[in-house]
Amino acid sequence: MKKILTVLLCCLSTVAVAQNKGTVSVVKDPLIDSLIAKRIELNLKPTTAPVAVSTGKPGRTIVSQMGYRVQIFYGSDRREVFNEQSRFNNIYPELNTYITYKQPNYYLRVGDFRTRLEAQRFMNELRGTFPTLFIFREKINAPNLNYNND
Repeated sequence: MKKILTVLLCCLSTVAVAQNKGTVSVVKDPLIDSLIAKRIELNLKPTTAPVAVSTGKPGRTIVSQMGYRVQIFYGSDRREVFNEQSRFNNIYPELNTYITYKQPNYYLRVGDFRTRLEAQRFMNELRGTFPTLFIFREKINAPNLNYNND
């Protein structure tokens, strides 16, 4: 009896494995192909000019682009971050400071540097005053370029 069941199960398993190959038909919206082509085209183009944002003040626009900032402090105490910001603003009043909060820490980043080299030079200048310094690439408010004809 066992032999009959074993032979029967072997025959059934080979029948279950032997399946016919079929065809797969994909039904999709034709706009998907055009969206994929447009995405490929956008990725192949070089980066365009920076985006200009109006500040609401006449004659002042903020141009945002990718650049670098130096992180000079981070911590979970809000008062400490604001104290460090005021200490930095006393030393360097011409540079912008940015405080961001990502739970559970506050981050104080300074400057709007176009190149990593500028950020590195400034970081070396700050090394004695602020102990933990890092450079981050992020969207910055591009500084105005003042060209003097001296």
